[in-house]
Amino acid sequence: MAKNSGSQVFASRQPTREFVGLIVDGSNAAAAVKTIVAAEAAGVRQIWMVQPPNWPDVLTTFAAAAIKTSTVRLGTSIVPTYPRHPLVLAQQALAFYDIAPGRLRLGIGPSHRFIIEDMYGLQQRKPLTHLREYVEILRAALWQGKVNYHGYFYNVVATLPYTPQIPVLISTLGEKAFHLAGQIADGALSWVCPVRYLLSTGIPTLRTSAAAARRGAPPLVAHVPVALSEDRNSILLAGHRLLDFYAKIPFYANMFSNAGFQLISDQAIPDALVDNLVISGNEATVSARFTDLMAAGLDELMVSLVPTTSTVEEEQIRLMNLIGQL
Repeated sequence: MAKNSGSQVFASRQPTREFVGLIVDGSNAAAAVKTIVAAEAAGVRQIWMVQPPNWPDVLTTFAAAAIKTSTVRLGTSIVPTYPRHPLVLAQQALAFYDIAPGRLRLGIGPSHRFIIEDMYGLQQRKPLTHLREYVEILRAALWQGKVNYHGYFYNVVATLPYTPQIPVLISTLGEKAFHLAGQIADGALSWVCPVRYLLSTGIPTLRTSAAAARRGAPPLVAHVPVALSEDRNSILLAGHRLLDFYAKIPFYANMFSNAGFQLISDQAIPDALVDNLVISGNEATVSARFTDLMAAGLDELMVSLVPTTSTVEEEQIRLMNLIGQL
């Protein structure tokens, strides 16, 4: 993987586990900290956590986990931009840097209208314009220590005490988002995107945009759901429990359509899409598939467990051990 300005990338001689991160459930902060500690002990090198609007704050959880760990990298995927002023997020990032320098990767994104408008009660206008301004302000604060920005959404003048140079990655579903990531971000974060869509649309757009901006292409961190099972019926049931929700969200429905999976309703996704998205099998099969995906062109993987039994904790331990031994 080539080195890109502002992004945390690793030489090809590094073990595969350096490029495969584990998504940890953050619905309970104390439990998440324990899982992160166990994951580091198992050899996991990168942890990711999402930030739903009704869950504990991910950066607070990460700060607690950073104190109890020493080397594992911690990444947000993603922190919604509209509810937090970019300088507020920069303040949180500064505090984390003081606790655990060099270990945070800050993934952000505009989220979705039903969350921003229906739950937070905020207007979600021009989400990509908003995201562009947000990244430019946040990155100026974290990398240059000084912001003097006057745009459509923000007018910000501020000076920070130091520059932690924390990578800023953005969520990417549609082609325009990949284009934006190539222009200004330190990485792109996909979510439930079919691999062939990432390889044929996402990555080429990312690289073309970066080249036009005369900068190195930032890495794509691709979300990969994993079921440690060989029982297809169980995998399909578990996959639908995870994925059917996305059929109701227009951004995802459009992305699935562009990837060649036309949804026939907003209640469920087709079995073929579950088969396409969820990697399944025993540890050896899943490990081999990870290698194949990165050989095909994915820079990094962000792995989430698709539990197929009632012993979710045991499956999570198997998955973290699998990643830690890559």
